[in-house]
Amino acid sequence: MYGFMGELLRVDLSQGKISTEEIQEDIAKKYLGGIGLGTKYLYDKVKKGTNPLGPENELIFMTGPLTGTPSPSAGRYDVVAKSPLTGIWGHGNSGGSWGAFLKRSGYDGIIFQGVSPKPVYLKIEGGEAELLDADHLWGKTVPDTTDTINRDLGEKFHIACIGPGGENLVRYAAIMNEKHRAVGRCGLGAVMGSKRLKAIAVSGKGSPRIANEEEFKRVAKKQYELLNESMLKVGFETFGTNMVSDMVNAKGGYPTRNWQTGVFDKIDEVGGQALVDKVLEGKVNCFACPIACGRISKIKEGKWKGKEGEGPEYESAVTLGSMCGVSDMNAITMANFLCNEYGLDTISCGSTIAFAMECYEKGLLTSNDTGGLELRFGDGDMVVELVEKIAAREGIGDLLAEGTKRVSEKLNKDSERFAMHVKGLELPAYDPRAAKICGLGYVTANRGGDHITGYVQGPTFIDTPFLVVDNSTIKDPFVANPEEAKVLIDLENALTVFDMAGVCKFMGMLLKAEEWVALLANATGWEFDVEAFRKAGERVYNLVRSFNVREGITRADDTLPRRLLEEPLPEGPAKGMVIDEETLEKLKDAYYEFRGWDKKTGKPTPEKLRQLGLDDIIKDLWGDK
Repeated sequence: MYGFMGELLRVDLSQGKISTEEIQEDIAKKYLGGIGLGTKYLYDKVKKGTNPLGPENELIFMTGPLTGTPSPSAGRYDVVAKSPLTGIWGHGNSGGSWGAFLKRSGYDGIIFQGVSPKPVYLKIEGGEAELLDADHLWGKTVPDTTDTINRDLGEKFHIACIGPGGENLVRYAAIMNEKHRAVGRCGLGAVMGSKRLKAIAVSGKGSPRIANEEEFKRVAKKQYELLNESMLKVGFETFGTNMVSDMVNAKGGYPTRNWQTGVFDKIDEVGGQALVDKVLEGKVNCFACPIACGRISKIKEGKWKGKEGEGPEYESAVTLGSMCGVSDMNAITMANFLCNEYGLDTISCGSTIAFAMECYEKGLLTSNDTGGLELRFGDGDMVVELVEKIAAREGIGDLLAEGTKRVSEKLNKDSERFAMHVKGLELPAYDPRAAKICGLGYVTANRGGDHITGYVQGPTFIDTPFLVVDNSTIKDPFVANPEEAKVLIDLENALTVFDMAGVCKFMGMLLKAEEWVALLANATGWEFDVEAFRKAGERVYNLVRSFNVREGITRADDTLPRRLLEEPLPEGPAKGMVIDEETLEKLKDAYYEFRGWDKKTGKPTPEKLRQLGLDDIIKDLWGDK
């Protein structure tokens, strides 16, 4: 089989047994790889009601057919499991080089099941795999774990691991690779910790066979040439992803003080130029990527002087910054470093801290609850301290480690009004009151409140179209136009294919679907055109929705926090804007109709599932219909 190594590893941690499993080509054709193949295995093996932190949950690492090839930015891998944060489908995606080296080690993916009786890590080298003792690694940070394994096994190994956050089952713990790259969202690091799996070390020199190698190289070379001429490349390399901060703030959608406003009056201290001036040391790119958007950073003054790492990215700079009212770039950078070292999702971590700060401000949390700590907006030192307490589940950190939704449920007292999550997943750094279609994107994203599923924020907040779809235009972000639900759906389907293929979604801004189709077809040797490309994404999107429906998700769950529905933005270009419930329901009606989903329940209809070749799951959703 071309484009694939052709085998998966299945690791039974309870028994300490490792076996190989051949990938069936007909299944690979249907689901490609990445989240497609991973979700197919997850749907079939993880039953309704499974405890996300129990032995029956499976933790699945999967690459795509382009991962590890010389196509642009093709080093990504995906992890899926049932999420301990949301209780539904959990997914994370990461860059760096680890995914490419997993494939080079001889396998397209790994499926972990069960729970190890003691801490272990998995070593894979040249097609050979073994479980090794990790007692000496348990309790170590991500950098210390990585360095220790590299000393033990050699520098040729690439390491994915958890830190104390995952060990302590923080519900938004991340899986980190190469120290700084994160499978950030949905708490999959906690799933890994619940299985007492500390790390995965991969090394090898294998590579998938390419069906039409010369043509593949020709197409890839042309794509690199196009990317190298892009102005987006210049912007990302100069400022990193934080280059968008000034644009989002200027449009009034920059979440500040737990979304109480969309304008941060100290943007000049935390924006793209501020990061460059204050902490930037260099740039770093992922495997096979011509765009070095990663930031090598160092704190140059103050109490954390000399501390080095990577980041912060845009989302991290906002959630650990303005969302907490913090304008100290050193504190933001230090909090980001600690999230990476302890293995925490910066978005959920910063957002939960911001929520706690507002609860403290309103008297819903008191000094008795916080152990005497004063959770005040604008206190960067407090954000840093809370990150440490969360990772250790120490004091108030034990409560905050549960995530915004559970904290709100425990406090009650109308706190759910400003608990900023969708389906339990904390929202990223774009206020949809300033771009209505983004609100629809949050409620329809399969893993919960997420931006990168469809990234309609590109054409709305940063005026960047996606060439991978025929039309990504949103005429007026302030206007909720139900017809534009189709734009969101097209983006969701297309970007799902990127997660199936093993490619960075930023490439969707820069290259057309036809160019990705050419790479996939030449890599695999399959007949694959633009229609098949889009249908593949739609198929997997519906499979994931079906997983969530099976877990109990309905139309009623596709909603926003009451703050966004009822509280107008108080200032800026979007002053007075809300997404009222009636408007959101109209957008959902249009979305469900375009999707072929039942408007009453939000389920994919039997007709839609048959059209996508998902006949075998109709009974799970509709009984004997």
